[in-house]
Amino acid sequence: MTASPDTNDPMSVAFAEARAAAARGEAPIGAAVVRDGAVIARAGNRARERADPTAHAEIVAIREAAARLQSERLVGCDLYVTLEPCAMCAGAIAHARIRRLYYAAPDAKGGAVDHGPRLFGQPTCHHAPEVYGGIRESEAAAILRAFFAAKR
Repeated sequence: MTASPDTNDPMSVAFAEARAAAARGEAPIGAAVVRDGAVIARAGNRARERADPTAHAEIVAIREAAARLQSERLVGCDLYVTLEPCAMCAGAIAHARIRRLYYAAPDAKGGAVDHGPRLFGQPTCHHAPEVYGGIRESEAAAILRAFFAAKR
């Protein structure tokens, strides 16, 4: 018997959510929130489906985790995402007090963690998580390339 993505590793859960988002016609980005070693929330992009420009995978997963924990602060939680977060998502990560951020592919155009505004390094940022990028980067990049090539 093989372990499900929930019991395997959180980045696999995020990748499953990214693939599900692509199947719905959304940008293939997925996220998973982990606390005490267990996935407590998972999501893929839903901006088109919900007609909501804030429904990025990270935001949807953070909202789900906050509702589950009944707290706006996700202290002790880690976030796994398949693409470097944008400025909006990085801001939400900081406000939620996410402990660690793990992401797969960097985003030189829209990323705001290690590219662009580098939000967590700004003096106005009140909380910066530990950041680990490049986890399964080539896999994430391949999913994104395939999705956008099919759109052209």
